Amino acid sequence: MTGFDHIAIAARTLSEGVACVEAALGVPLEPGGEHPLMGTHNRLLSLGPAAYLEVIAINPDAPAPAFPRWFALDTFAGAPSPQAWIVGVDDLDARLIAAPEGAGSPVDLARGDLRWRMAVPASGVLPFDGLFPALIQWQGQAHPAQRLPDRGVRLHGLRLSHPRASDLKAACAPLISDPSVRYEHAQAPKIMAEFDTPKGRICL
Repeated sequence: MTGFDHIAIAARTLSEGVACVEAALGVPLEPGGEHPLMGTHNRLLSLGPAAYLEVIAINPDAPAPAFPRWFALDTFAGAPSPQAWIVGVDDLDARLIAAPEGAGSPVDLARGDLRWRMAVPASGVLPFDGLFPALIQWQGQAHPAQRLPDRGVRLHGLRLSHPRASDLKAACAPLISDPSVRYEHAQAPKIMAEFDTPKGRICL
């Protein structure tokens, strides 16, 4: 699958993140799993047949990795909020050649019968202060979104605010062409996500 894959909502603890997102969107999240390599765990929500939301946090019961965790989770603080967006690609190695410096190196990951490769930056921080998308290449046909119950939630749009918004847009252009992803100039980098839910449009 190519194009928008999922959005990561970071939280200081998984329970805090789940409570926040469930209260905001008005639907329950589903069990996810653990990422032993990164020392993290998550819960999931369908955003349709090919996309999903994950709430992700450091797993206090897992050993800390010897390198920075993905999505800059080691330094995350504050209320649960969108921390990264992830784009699916069909050739991760080729896409990384054209990606900005620091977009990451391919890492092979697995959970159950799910297999994927993901570009993970050595610093844990994606380019453009974390606003450049993480790149993922699913192996085979299995994808989390196919296994999640549809709660009627859809991603309406992403708003990416950054001091170099035009440069960010140009860097993302070869990866995704989607009018629902908007790039706005602002002094502070920020990701905002709008969702259409059974209770109306909600912004996180």
